[in-house]
Amino acid sequence: MSAAAARRRKQLAKKAAARADSGGSEEDDPVTLRLNTLLADTANSDESTAYEALQLAQSQVRRGVKTGKYTDATDLAYTVGLSLLEKHGRVSVASQLLAELVRVLNETHTDCTAEWVKRMCGLDSAYRDALERDAAMATDERDRLGRLHLKFLRSALKWSEVLGTVRFGDCALHELLGRHCWRMSKRAPSLLDEEGGASTDEEAEEADMEDYEEDEDISALSLRCEAVTHLALSEKPDILAEHLKTLPAPTPEEIKSGHVCPPAERDSLLTRSVLVLAAVENLRDANVLLRAYMSDIEGRDSETLRKSYMSKTDGVAPSHVIFCCMVLRTCEKSAKTGPLYSWLLRSFNSELTKIYKPDVIKAYTTKIGKVYFNIQPPPSMMSTLENMMGMMGGGGMGGGMGGAPGGMNPAMMQAMMQQMQGM
Repeated sequence: MSAAAARRRKQLAKKAAARADSGGSEEDDPVTLRLNTLLADTANSDESTAYEALQLAQSQVRRGVKTGKYTDATDLAYTVGLSLLEKHGRVSVASQLLAELVRVLNETHTDCTAEWVKRMCGLDSAYRDALERDAAMATDERDRLGRLHLKFLRSALKWSEVLGTVRFGDCALHELLGRHCWRMSKRAPSLLDEEGGASTDEEAEEADMEDYEEDEDISALSLRCEAVTHLALSEKPDILAEHLKTLPAPTPEEIKSGHVCPPAERDSLLTRSVLVLAAVENLRDANVLLRAYMSDIEGRDSETLRKSYMSKTDGVAPSHVIFCCMVLRTCEKSAKTGPLYSWLLRSFNSELTKIYKPDVIKAYTTKIGKVYFNIQPPPSMMSTLENMMGMMGGGGMGGGMGGAPGGMNPAMMQAMMQQMQGM
């Protein structure tokens, strides 16, 4: 052994002995000391200081993963991210560390526990509070950070599905994502805006798109469809009803028989929500949502809607709320009512094919038929069905849905209407 190597060995041994004497705390590490100093100095915090803290935290997190100290790595990413939000208000910098946190949770196969869900809720609250405190932030930057948080919540939900105990992901994370999608929809362009032509500021438009996938729909309607899907899966039908209540009532054009425009957004989102709940076998919340909608939101008389649904001469399109009622009543019966379910779909086909992303709606109705009535989809559709049900959000799934139009069986419909009288 050379003299230099011997000296180096003695130096390392001396440092190790010093750490052992102090209890072996990693706080003596110079990187950790510098990181703690930066986080403690809230009076002189600026963007460059926060970015330095980010780099130090990332290096320590990767070091923890490499050395097998998974708990230390994930805890550090969480605590530093929370500190950057709560004490420093550096949302842009913190968003990068939150993305790293989810990557590490997946990489280290960290289980989704109640404690981690609580932490995710705390990060979401701190993120939103930090955005609200910065009143001087430019609108474009606020929108960009909102999109980054959307990606973070989606990733966190996916992690909870893979490494948690709840199918489709934790309910609390579904609620966080659903609420955020709804908030984002208020700032997003409408489908009409997107079809109206090129933006007058092409550079700003490109900046708005940079945080989305190439084929991702960023319209307000797409975000609201994703919102109601996640709110349905959160098992909070009352919150879902509150959001639907904020939307305008149908216009005469939207409820006219044979209308060529899409159905009223409020009606189509109700139908989507009920179908999602029925597809995942949660008829309890589907009924709660429907009762809340009929009592607090639907302005038209329920008896009038029932009679109109059966009429072919009143010039009014079939009611979405009545269709949803009939679907739920059918699902609550035996598998022998499968032909009635198929008849319902055919009778309402003109509305279902005009709802946003009709292929997703088709996946839900097909799943319902398979679960409750043992109606098997064609073999060629099985993989597509399972993929769509696995996504449960509708993002990026386009295309159309065919369907043969069909009339109503008056006797079967009348019997169903009589059973609905008690609702």
